[in-house]
Amino acid sequence: MFAQHFPVLPIVLPLIGAPVCMLLARSQLAWLFATLISGFSFFISIVLLLTTLDQGVLSYALGGWEPPWGIEMRVDVANALVLSVVTGLSTLVLVYAKQSIDKEIDRNQHTLFYTAHLLCLAGLSGILSTGDAFNLFVFLEISSLATYTLVSLASDRRALTAAFRYLVMGTIGATFILIGVGMMYMKTGTLNMLDLAARIAEYDSNRTLNTGLAFILIGVSIKLALFPLHMWLPPAYTHAPSAVSAFLAGTATKVAVYVMVRFIFTIYGAEYVFHEMGMDVILLVLAIVAIFNCSFVATVQSNVKTMLAYSSVAQIGYMILGISLVTSAGLMAGLLHIFNHALMKGALFMAVGAVLFRTGSADIKAYYGLGKRMPLTMAAFTIAGLSIIGVPLTAGFVSKWYLVTAALEQQHWLIAFLILTGSLLAIVYIGRVLEVAYFKEPADPTDTTIKEAPVLMLIPMWILVLANIYFGIDTSLSVSAADAASKWLFQPAADLGAVR
Repeated sequence: MFAQHFPVLPIVLPLIGAPVCMLLARSQLAWLFATLISGFSFFISIVLLLTTLDQGVLSYALGGWEPPWGIEMRVDVANALVLSVVTGLSTLVLVYAKQSIDKEIDRNQHTLFYTAHLLCLAGLSGILSTGDAFNLFVFLEISSLATYTLVSLASDRRALTAAFRYLVMGTIGATFILIGVGMMYMKTGTLNMLDLAARIAEYDSNRTLNTGLAFILIGVSIKLALFPLHMWLPPAYTHAPSAVSAFLAGTATKVAVYVMVRFIFTIYGAEYVFHEMGMDVILLVLAIVAIFNCSFVATVQSNVKTMLAYSSVAQIGYMILGISLVTSAGLMAGLLHIFNHALMKGALFMAVGAVLFRTGSADIKAYYGLGKRMPLTMAAFTIAGLSIIGVPLTAGFVSKWYLVTAALEQQHWLIAFLILTGSLLAIVYIGRVLEVAYFKEPADPTDTTIKEAPVLMLIPMWILVLANIYFGIDTSLSVSAADAASKWLFQPAADLGAVR
């Protein structure tokens, strides 16, 4: 009986937990409560993923009002996969944050951090689970407002400027999405995604719907930091607390990629968006430029957090490239990279946060000789960095392998070559950090204050590192889930709209 409410619980639990967390006087209690809420949400997400793999789509009508009149929560393999990534990484970040935020956030704001984190989790979970286009916008704004707060909490005053820039760009993106949703509603008279799909399919081409799609794609591109609309991301990730950077890098932009996938494939249909409007060429060009431009910019950064931020924009390029191939194999590779990138970038930002915790700096000069002083932290950075590069036996290799395979299936030899060449740039920026950590002497060899990171920071970091290795060897779960999701999404939008 209780299990029937699982599709809505990943939203309800953190949404109710956030104000409760704010009322807890002690930060230790707030941390424990937030971690338990997030952990239970992760458990439910795994159950939902396994259930959708076995039984198909799960539908939940809020208040007993049947769709399309009522609001529907709809969980399929695609959003269950991303939901598992979001809730899982959230739980690990909260464990990591207990000590990480001590030196980066004022103590009297620790409870606010856990409250905002749960609100952000609720918003992201709502985006993934809702079957209503307007409610997707509402949940997007809940997560965004919480995210602006999280970024601004850092004691570094530059975080306020970064958060304000993020707020301005995020508001512009949200406004574009809302205008697009309004245009869809004006033409179809419905907001339920599957009902929208069925009604839009009745039109061969319509100026209002085309304009609405354009607004939505631009707004979502700002939210996911697609080149050249990405300039809010590097300052936000650089100056935010390390726990926030780790969480956002693995979840926020990836959920926005999912939103783009959902509007393109579920509502409008791939045939309409790519073949009639030609969006595949535009996305392909932007994705390739993002990979090379941002990877190159990453190679010249002295701040390691900034380097990883530009790397994130480049990795988003790989995801969009997979989508732009307009094949089930390409979409599967893009979805798989969402999963794998969360593992890689979460571990990398946690490692950088551990270094910042001990040295007080994210500059590359602080990494001199850390291979000996912080061996476990730098080993974690090394393995996660190899995964970003795409070395075999890591998760990053798997998704890039499938991307190359999808390109070659379409005889796109140049695209396959560019994917491999982009990985070479990752060798440069990851190699710079490894060089100074293992082959340079510390600036002050007598400094005994720099030592290994605390255990509570190492455990979640190494869970992600081991997951990088595990999912690089055993791909049965990740690949099968991504493959099932891509095949489901590649059904004609009209057919999806007919399924209840």
